[in-house]
Parts: sequence; structure tokens; C-alpha cells
Amino acid sequence: MIFRQLYEPVSSTYTYLLGCEESGQAILVDPVINAIERDLGELSRLGLKLAYTLDTHIHADHITSARELRQKTGSRIAVPAMERLPCADVGIEEGKPFELGSLRLDPIHTPGHTDGHFAYRLNDRIFTGDALLIDGCGRTDFQNGDADTLYRSVTEKLFTLPEDCLVYPAHDYKDRRVSTIAQEKARNPRLGRAKSLEEFREIMGNLNLAYPKFIDYAVPGNRECGVCPPDLPEHMEAYCRQMAHSPQG
Repeated sequence: MIFRQLYEPVSSTYTYLLGCEESGQAILVDPVINAIERDLGELSRLGLKLAYTLDTHIHADHITSARELRQKTGSRIAVPAMERLPCADVGIEEGKPFELGSLRLDPIHTPGHTDGHFAYRLNDRIFTGDALLIDGCGRTDFQNGDADTLYRSVTEKLFTLPEDCLVYPAHDYKDRRVSTIAQEKARNPRLGRAKSLEEFREIMGNLNLAYPKFIDYAVPGNRECGVCPPDLPEHMEAYCRQMAHSPQG
């Protein structure tokens, strides 16, 4: 397997490039629209053809590049089936492996951050999206989020994986790249050390987080598989800069 972890600094998003050496095809997990040229360059450098983009959920902090990459490369768009996005080509469901050549991802429904959130396990690692971050987790106060549901997703699904399973999140804000299930069970300040549901509810209920500054543009844009709004304020143009300069934009 060919594996690359790519970082987008505007939204602090990790995109994961997964390549099958046998078929020469690739998957991009959680691609970001203003990092299209970076991703296309990496695919070209590695001699891979993009077959699929695969998002963990409907993002609120960036625009996916799924639609634009499909236009540029002919790749197909895979998203959780329960989102019912007309623009998607493939619907992901728990219990149905997602395969490309020698790559096999096992989708795990992990709601709580959003109701349609999925994590994807690949051999010795899992791409946890926003459900489980390094020393943290995604917020639960929008997009049908729910603290009780996220607690169950993490403790009953993710924390039951092998302890040496590598945790690759969708974001990190402190330059950290990877964790393990054992590490998160031991020291995650929100969910580790056998935190009770009541403790988790209290933690999440007292975060007092600001309203997400890009959510009103990102969510509708991502429900169309990655459309930048025409009325984007100037101070937010960095979120869609690549789209603005795209010949197809």
C-alpha cells in the first residue's frame, strides 16, 4: 500500500492518500478544495490514478474537493449512504467493505459529531474523521450532533479496536499526526481513563465554543459534493482559493 498524510493549514485538515500498488489506483479520504493542485501533484508524482474520493461526513469547516476532482480526473464520489446526496456515485454502509484493488476499508458508523459520520478502518489503522481526535473529539452542538451518541460511538466501537490500531484523525491543531487506540483510551481528556457518560456530557456541555465561522457556507456546499458559494466574503476566500483560480471554477 502507498500511504500519504497531507495537511491543509487553513482548516487544519488531514487528507489521506491511499494507493494500491497492484492496480495503480488511489483513494483520497477527506480532500479539501483549496488543496486540489497539491493532491493532483502528489498523485502524479506517485504514478497513481485517482479512482475515488471518500468523505467521513458532511464537513462544516472546509469544502470537499470531491466534485472538482471528479471533473478533473474522472474519479467517483463515495459518501455515507445515509446522507442521500444526489451528487454521490457510491453510498457507504456499515458492514459492507469498500474495496479498490488490494485496498479494503471497513466502514464504521460513528455518529455523534454528525448523525451521518463514518470512520474507515484499513488494516492496522483507522481514519476517525472528527469522531475521535488526538486528545479530543469533535463537537456535538450542530448538524444533529449528540454527546450521548458520540460517547457510545467512541467507547463501544472505536475503543474496542486493537490497542495498537493507529488513529489518523481528520484534524489536529497542535501539529500532531497520529495516535493509537491505547493512547486515546489512556489519556484523551474527554473520553479516556474510562470517563463515564455523565462526565462526558458535562465536558461537552461546558465547552462554550464559538459558532463555526464557515459552517453556513461549508455545509450546503458539501451537500452538493463540493461547491463554493458565489457570495463568499472576502475574509473567507482562502477556503476556496483554488476553486476561484480553477479553469473549471
